[in-house]
Amino acid sequence: MNKDNPSLLMKNKVWLNACADMLPLSVAVIPWGVLCGSLGVQMGLTPLQAQAMSLFVFAGAAQLSGVTMMGVGVPVSTLFGTTFVISARHLLYSVNFRQYIRQLPLKWRITLGFLLTDEMYALCAANIERTGEFDKHYALFSGAFFYFCWNLATLLGVLGGTQFENIEELGLEFAIAATFLALVIPTIKDIPVLVCVLVSFAVMTILTLAGYDNALIAAAITGMIAGFVYESVMPIHTKREGKRK
Repeated sequence: MNKDNPSLLMKNKVWLNACADMLPLSVAVIPWGVLCGSLGVQMGLTPLQAQAMSLFVFAGAAQLSGVTMMGVGVPVSTLFGTTFVISARHLLYSVNFRQYIRQLPLKWRITLGFLLTDEMYALCAANIERTGEFDKHYALFSGAFFYFCWNLATLLGVLGGTQFENIEELGLEFAIAATFLALVIPTIKDIPVLVCVLVSFAVMTILTLAGYDNALIAAAITGMIAGFVYESVMPIHTKREGKRK
């Protein structure tokens, strides 16, 4: 039956490839998901509310900061403002993906938009570079697989609940840094990107040690400016060197 249906065979292959590619990243964020679920319960959320955050918010860094801020009773405006800043990078992802999905039906755009994460974006970008085209099924399967694993990890944290005392002190949030390192390093393929990464790292380290509250935002902006300046200046420098020769 499958031999007579090439389309079905192709979809099966895409599904397997997407899940296989996403598996390492899904495993890497299990501690992160467990932390979100358990910390939510410890901060006063019901098990259903803690799980609902992963089901409907589906944003790891925003969830962690949101749960923590709700636990200490910060104003709603601060909660939403911080969440917006943390998640602002998804605007860039969306702008880049728009060229590929704007012709798709609304149900596809909404679904892919909801499933869009750093991990899904990185895999889809790599797949586009590898195949030369955007595969909506690859994006759907990779995003859905990560969504399932993230909610499963959150459920483990929710079920553990108060059994994991002082879970925030176990260093599980390092999974966040490890995941982003795994996503960023493969993208460093030229000097401007390397400059951006190194400058961001240096500024983030210095400002964090100095106790600056918005170190992440400052580091990101500074890194992007540095990469842009380097890419803009170097062609001019190269041309001048060529004329001298």
